[in-house]
Amino acid sequence: MIRKAIVFYGAVQGVGFRYRALHAAEMYRCTGWVKNEFDGSVLMEIQGEADAIDQVILAIERGTYVRIEDMNVKSIPIVSEERGFHAR
Repeated sequence: MIRKAIVFYGAVQGVGFRYRALHAAEMYRCTGWVKNEFDGSVLMEIQGEADAIDQVILAIERGTYVRIEDMNVKSIPIVSEERGFHAR
């Protein structure tokens, strides 16, 4: 079990990114949250197995209008009491 903070850059706002992230995180049993930032990026904290997190990112990327140009990924401490995944 790991937790990552990921900032996504590119065509990531107004394209269904957060909805896709929510759906994919639930499908791969990850917890955390996702939110739009004022600079046009999207911030996500996601927790789960490393392979599941990779699958969530791949599922988001398959979005019709989503175009991830860059990601800033950082490992952060696990939140043991967290349940579910939500959009902020």
